[in-house]
Amino acid sequence: MAPLRSQRYVIPVNGRRKFHLTELDPSETWGLDKEAARAHAEPVEEEFRELADLLAYAASHSLLVIIQGRDAAGKDGCVRKILSVANVQTVRVTAFKVPSAAELAHDYLWRIHKEAPQKGDLAIFNRSHYEDVVAVRVHELAPKSIWQKRYAQINSFEEVLSDAKTIVVKFFLHISADEQEQRLLEREKDPRKFWKLNPSDWLERDAWDKTTEAYEDVFNKCSSPERPWHIVPANKKWFRDIAVLKTLVSILRPYKEVWMEELQKMGVHAKAAIAQARRHNQSLAAAQTKAKTGKTAKRRKAKTKEPRPTKKRKR
Repeated sequence: MAPLRSQRYVIPVNGRRKFHLTELDPSETWGLDKEAARAHAEPVEEEFRELADLLAYAASHSLLVIIQGRDAAGKDGCVRKILSVANVQTVRVTAFKVPSAAELAHDYLWRIHKEAPQKGDLAIFNRSHYEDVVAVRVHELAPKSIWQKRYAQINSFEEVLSDAKTIVVKFFLHISADEQEQRLLEREKDPRKFWKLNPSDWLERDAWDKTTEAYEDVFNKCSSPERPWHIVPANKKWFRDIAVLKTLVSILRPYKEVWMEELQKMGVHAKAAIAQARRHNQSLAAAQTKAKTGKTAKRRKAKTKEPRPTKKRKR
């Protein structure tokens, strides 16, 4: 099966030009149909699994996946898809909700930074520090003089992460207002989704245009060639899933050679240490054998020198 190398999956926003969400149809698939996506899903998943394992084994980098989107955009489903193909031992998911009293007592990045992944780990943020320039702005939770400074602060924060060899990948799941309404209504019919029911989801729809404006400022002020935003058409869940995984594979693939070299170095050091351990074991075994042989010889020598008991003659 030929790989879909020419297939487009996302629109990358790298800060070189202004981007508006109206440029992308949330139902766009760029000609890919559901059956073709299913046929190519397995090799994409296998490659992602291999790359995620190499990331963990080499432990020279970490991966941070940031997932943003409106209510019902599919953030939870996207997280589940990544978890289904990753090594869960090295994955941590953090869902950032309304800040707690303790979190509000710190700077807004405090709760974010402490959840950043260590080398070898994959962290997934379901919502993130970008809520502090989207939700805070839309709902006027802080004055403009406060949140306006945060774009530059976030850029500096993410640069710190990159300098520490964290690969930062940012996704925005783009859905339409009609699709959102349909999904919110579907939640009311499925008892398994009742835990998601929240009247604020419907109230948020009144701020659709304000939220769009806030996100567009995020894309245009917090994007760079090193850390672009990836805008995913998310009306179709099957396309969203393969788009996210394929994008992750494309970003991680160039690191494969680096990680293999790191593992080769580990192998050289480990084999040298193992060889030294074997020599130590052999020397110890030889010394123990020599000592045992010496003790046996001494016992034999001592036994030959022992006087034989004389028998008394009978009168």
